[in-house]
Amino acid sequence: MDVNGVGWIAAIIIGGFAGWMAEQFMKSNMGLFMNIILGIVGAIVLNAILAFANMGFTGWLAYLVIGFIGACILIAVGRAVRR
Repeated sequence: MDVNGVGWIAAIIIGGFAGWMAEQFMKSNMGLFMNIILGIVGAIVLNAILAFANMGFTGWLAYLVIGFIGACILIAVGRAVRR
């Protein structure tokens, strides 16, 4: 079973890295587990939005970029909700 052209193990590793990069970029303080979750969920959410706009991307580099952007969006939304 593939997630956006990458396997599940690669999705976890790439999602963790994307979440960590988003954490550093957004100056957020979260743990490793939340980085992985944010990266994977961010990639899934942004992929759904892009699929709705008829834009689809596959491969590990696209998963990394989409996960990073999606995780940044999730962090921003979380901050807005907390305030």
